[in-house]
Amino acid sequence: MMLVYDAAQILDIAGPIQLLSTAVLLPGGTPAYEIELVAEERGPVSTTSGLVLRVDRSIEDVSAAELAGLDTLMVTGGLGSRAAMEDERLLAFVRRAAVPARRVVSICTGAIILAAAGLLDGRRATTHWAYAPTMRRRFPGVTVEEDAIYVRDGKFWTSAGVTAGMDLALALIEEDTGREMALTLARQHVMYLMRPGGQSQFSAQLAAQRVEDERLARVCSFVVENPCADLSVPALAARAAMSERSFARHFVAETGFTPAQFVERARLDEACRRLAGGEHSLDAISADAGFGAAERMRRAFLRHLGVTPGRYRERFRTARRDTPRSFSSLETDNAHLRSSL
Repeated sequence: MMLVYDAAQILDIAGPIQLLSTAVLLPGGTPAYEIELVAEERGPVSTTSGLVLRVDRSIEDVSAAELAGLDTLMVTGGLGSRAAMEDERLLAFVRRAAVPARRVVSICTGAIILAAAGLLDGRRATTHWAYAPTMRRRFPGVTVEEDAIYVRDGKFWTSAGVTAGMDLALALIEEDTGREMALTLARQHVMYLMRPGGQSQFSAQLAAQRVEDERLARVCSFVVENPCADLSVPALAARAAMSERSFARHFVAETGFTPAQFVERARLDEACRRLAGGEHSLDAISADAGFGAAERMRRAFLRHLGVTPGRYRERFRTARRDTPRSFSSLETDNAHLRSSL
C-alpha cells in the first residue's frame, strides 16, 4: 500500500511501483506484489509534474482487517510532504498502519512524514539531501544519514531523493524474491543492483557517458572496465593517440576531472561494488580494484566518502537483508506477499 498526497513527486510514486509491479515469484511467475494507492480522499491527486493520478480509495476506506494483514506501507515523497507532515489526520493513519505492517517504507521526503508521525525517533534514516538539514533540525531524535542511498533500521526503510526510491525498491525485491529477480529487473531498467556510494558521490561510469569526444570516451570506458590496468597519463594518452599534454588538457575540459582524479574515482566505484557484494578481504578488494595496497584504498575512501572501507561494508550489510531467504520460504510467504502493498 502506497500513501500519496497532493503535490507528490511522480517519480517517487511511479519508479518504485514500476519495479514492484514487474517482480514475480519464480519459478511460477506469480506476481510478487499487489499494489494499491490510497490518499486522504478519493479522486484526483496532483503531482508536481502536472500529471494527475486517480486514487480510488481513501484512508477511511481501509478497514482495520486490511491493516491487520498489511505487509508493506509505503509513503511517497514530494513538495507536498511539507503540508502532509502537518496533517494530523494523515499522520494518524500512518501511525495506525505502521503498527501491524511487516515493513514501513518512505521514498525521498516521505521520511519527514514518518518522522512527524514519531515513527523514526531513535532510529537511523535518510531523505533527499536538500531536506536532510531540515529533518535533522526538526526531528533531533532521528539520526539522519544524508549520504546514504537508503537506510534500513529494523522494519523501517527510508530512501534518498527521487531515483533512490528505485534503488530501495530493488532492495525490497531482493529481500522478498531473491537476488536473481532483483538483478533481472535492474538489467531491464538499466540500473545498478546496488548503486555505489552516496547521493553526492561522483560516478566514473556516469561521467564517462557524458564525454562527447570519441577518443576520450573510449579511454573513460577502458578505465571503468579495467581498474587494474596501467592507467597512467602516458598509457592513457597513448590509448587516445594524443600527446600527454594535449590528452590531459582535453580530458579535464571534457570530464571536469584530471585523469588521476577520474582513475581514482573509477577504482573507488569498483571497490564499493566489491565491498557491497562479497566477503573478500580488504587486501584482495584493494588489489582487484586497482589500488594495490589497502592503505591507498583506505585513504581514498576517507577522502571521498568520509568512511573507511570496513565501515562502508558495514553500512551495506545493515541496509541489505539480515539473512538470506530460501525459495521454500518464499513459497510459504507467497499468499502474505500478494496481500501486501
